[in-house]
Amino acid sequence: MSLLVIGLSHRSAPVSVLDRASLSPDSRIKLLQDVLAAEPATEAAVLTTCNRVELYADVDKFHAGVAELSTLLARHSGVGLDELTPYLYVHYEDRAVHHLFTVACGLDSMVVGEGQILGQIKDTLASGQELHTAGRLLNDLFQQALRVGKRAHSETGIDRAGQSLVTFGLEQLAAGADVDTWAGGRRALVIGAGSMSSLAAATLARAGVAEIVVANRTASRAERLVAILNEPGGTGVRARAVDMGAVDAELTRADIVVSCTGATGLVLTADAVEAAIGSVPGDREIALLDLAMPRDIDAAVHRLGGARLIDIESLADASADAPMAADVDQVKRIVADEVAAFGAAQRAAHITPTVVALRAMAADVVTNEITRLEGRLPGLDERQRAEITQTVRRVVDKLLHAPTVRVKQLAGEPGGAGYADALRELFDLDPQTVAAVSRADRSEAGDRNAVDLRNRGRV
Repeated sequence: MSLLVIGLSHRSAPVSVLDRASLSPDSRIKLLQDVLAAEPATEAAVLTTCNRVELYADVDKFHAGVAELSTLLARHSGVGLDELTPYLYVHYEDRAVHHLFTVACGLDSMVVGEGQILGQIKDTLASGQELHTAGRLLNDLFQQALRVGKRAHSETGIDRAGQSLVTFGLEQLAAGADVDTWAGGRRALVIGAGSMSSLAAATLARAGVAEIVVANRTASRAERLVAILNEPGGTGVRARAVDMGAVDAELTRADIVVSCTGATGLVLTADAVEAAIGSVPGDREIALLDLAMPRDIDAAVHRLGGARLIDIESLADASADAPMAADVDQVKRIVADEVAAFGAAQRAAHITPTVVALRAMAADVVTNEITRLEGRLPGLDERQRAEITQTVRRVVDKLLHAPTVRVKQLAGEPGGAGYADALRELFDLDPQTVAAVSRADRSEAGDRNAVDLRNRGRV
């Protein structure tokens, strides 16, 4: 395993740099393609959220991998390498595993303990599988990260250490007031219909807003979200869908605006917000929550009277003083245990092709010797020949059993990677045979991943 992670997040970079470094869906695909075309990498995955951009890869050379992947990340993000480099962090092998497991548990989130990151990790895994850029290592890694995150949330009270970014943002907008009391009876405009916007709409509905208007570039997605909000027996909120061209008009009637789209430019300008405020006589305040990266709402809205804007930068400042729950220490212990278990499993799996090749060689030896025996003793009947063959195979199996079991155990320990080399050297195993077993294992793992995807309806 030579896992390399290169990235930047709200912990390493200012929001202004994160904003510019965010990757569009097309840019992510092209980045993955270029990473696999580069010499150091054999697998790759990109994890992007509203406050992080991370590139994961299986590389054969550390320094060459760091140089190549950093260059590609800079090229596809549009931020110059010289400007981007001071904000990048690099994790390798076990430290890279530890980092992802920490992210999956919500310990590295802007709001500690938020669980939405698990959905984003799941999307990253699905994308890597669909694009065939994630092989055995990254499939194992991201699947295990999902299990570790779920374990942390089920076995500890990490959820109490923080809330989702949506909830935290609405609390900041409410400025200390109870969110349900503050939002009750108001009209809300939700721009976007993705996972974050859907979560915002559901949260606002539970908080008791009177109406939710959903605007999205793809009308069918907005209508699907509205249908969910309008389901009988739900919160009772009135919901309707509009196209993006109606946003300015809806803005004049909205009290709360939440925006999270994949747009590369501004969705709401300061002029549009100012016009909406001025369209209604008397004192009026519009509360705006911008959860997009890059930002959807013009930062100049901060300076407008009658508007209160909370964006990713505001949330980063607010979350810096958020209290840490005692459960965080328990989650850290879970992460440490899971990192050790993952490393042991990967090291043990590394030696499996060598063990399989050793047993295949032994089987060939048995077959060849039985063939020679038949030539020397042509009078053997079928029963005698079968008994001799079975006896020889039992002897070989018993001789190989203890060493192969023990070598797998030793390979799972730190520093155990050399046992595979020792086996190949001691038994003069053909490296091509071992490589063929490894390729077969990877192909079988790919087939299983394809079946899993079909079962989830992703293909």
